[in-house]
Amino acid sequence: MNEEQAKKQADRNPMTTPVLDKVTVHISVGEGGQKLINAETIVKTLAGQATVRTVAKKTQPTFGIRKGQAIGCKTTLRGNRASDFLRRALEIRGNFLHEFQFDESGNVSFGIVDHTDFPGMAYDPQIGIFGMDVIVALKKPGYRVMRRHALQSHVPLRHRVRREEAIAYLQKNYSTVLG
Repeated sequence: MNEEQAKKQADRNPMTTPVLDKVTVHISVGEGGQKLINAETIVKTLAGQATVRTVAKKTQPTFGIRKGQAIGCKTTLRGNRASDFLRRALEIRGNFLHEFQFDESGNVSFGIVDHTDFPGMAYDPQIGIFGMDVIVALKKPGYRVMRRHALQSHVPLRHRVRREEAIAYLQKNYSTVLG
């Protein structure tokens, strides 16, 4: 199905139009302690909600990381918070994304090098500078049938978000430019 046919089908059926499912903001520090607390504070300030610590899956002696050790933090945004954060994060990047940042399932991830690029965030020598990963997940309405507890069912491939649909969604709703 080419892009024109997909657009005609989306006009006919709103269930085939992708929507923003969630935005996950992640900072990996590589160690616990004060650096991790600082990273949690930054994510809390930027996202406006609490964070969850992420732990190491494997022991990496070269980096001094043990399995189960807290090494980062993340938060998942949904609804208006997700949309607002995504808009601000894309503005920092100049609304520019590469095509290789999209996967085949309609997800996109990109990094922000410096948290002080966000409006209202100033450099604090006690905290330092942290970069972050922003992961965006898109879905189509009705996708819940695959994840619900009762009467779980299969979602056909034609109802899953494809790379082209994700690119078109971000270009239309967030004015992104591909490079």
